[in-house]
Amino acid sequence: MEHQHLRPKDWDAVAADPAFAQLLRTKRRFVVPATTFFALYYFSLPVLVGAFPALARRPVWGDLTLAYAFAFSQFAMAWVLLALYVWRARAFDALQARVIENVARDLKTP
Repeated sequence: MEHQHLRPKDWDAVAADPAFAQLLRTKRRFVVPATTFFALYYFSLPVLVGAFPALARRPVWGDLTLAYAFAFSQFAMAWVLLALYVWRARAFDALQARVIENVARDLKTP
């Protein structure tokens, strides 16, 4: 589809498109829980270290403490969330293509 500039009334048509509403719902069902999980997981480390310092200092493997193990696990968690998002983005892209097709079709009809 060639680039077309949308006027405000065109944006209203996009917002009313059922495919656009489905795209928003689908993305929201992934993004909101993923972001909530990320924030809770991320802020759990400062809570652990601040509220339970003895537990945070507990060795889990040699000299590796629970706090350091948890901190390292945050890197893995971020990569897993990234991979899940990339995997889910295929569905988002398919829905987006349908919205673009609908908008292009609607703009061509007078």
